[in-house]
Amino acid sequence: MIEIAYAKINLALHVRRRRDDGYHELETLFAFVDSGDVLSARSAERDELRVFGEFAGALSDPFANIAMQALGALPRPGGMAIDLEKNLPVAAGLGGGSADAGAVFRLVEQAHGLPEDWQARAAKLGADVPACVESVTCIGRGTGTELAPGPGDLAGTHVLLVNPRVPLPTRPVFAAWDGADRGALPQGSAREIALAGRNDLEAPAVSICPQIADVLAALGGTDAWLARMSGSGATCFALYESAQGLREASDRLAREQSHWWQMQGRIR
Repeated sequence: MIEIAYAKINLALHVRRRRDDGYHELETLFAFVDSGDVLSARSAERDELRVFGEFAGALSDPFANIAMQALGALPRPGGMAIDLEKNLPVAAGLGGGSADAGAVFRLVEQAHGLPEDWQARAAKLGADVPACVESVTCIGRGTGTELAPGPGDLAGTHVLLVNPRVPLPTRPVFAAWDGADRGALPQGSAREIALAGRNDLEAPAVSICPQIADVLAALGGTDAWLARMSGSGATCFALYESAQGLREASDRLAREQSHWWQMQGRIR
């Protein structure tokens, strides 16, 4: 069995307030790119995880890996051995670990089905995990776990993901947020929400990682109709009307910033 851990992007991310429990109240439009990590699974006597690929070195402890934790969260007969090709950068705003966990849920679903309370089990692993299990455009509220169907008008849209190869943990970015409520997520189509929305974590992320501003400026100089940081950074995305516009932008950035990581895809 094979599953792709689809890269998550936040077309808009509005931080409304800090809650009494220490978490932040969010409103976001999740979307998923048709590329990401690749997981393959087979039956085994016990649960196993092997990680390889470009960013495997950032995941040195398999037992601390959220993919392994996702396996442990789901009841099933026997074990499962998983090979994880880590193509997405870590601490990058793409929900890479959550996407891996979501792919594990889908692998278990293929083999054994999921328990009725799978959403609650997923939420215990991380706020983005329930959305990553489904991996379709949706609106998230609360800490991101309260999901509602999202407009699908951007399906097939060309996406370029770019990361300056600087890991950026989530906690310091939220800590640097100024606490100002700048208003609710707009309504409308996914395109309208993306254009009228914002990412409230962009400014605090840039204050910690100035390279993000360089990536946004570079993407803004291409034929993209939207360029924005995803999640808490440092990955940024750009949306294009055509495959040619995407290719030209990717080629230009590869020439001018050859050390940056990039991935091409389409919104699912």
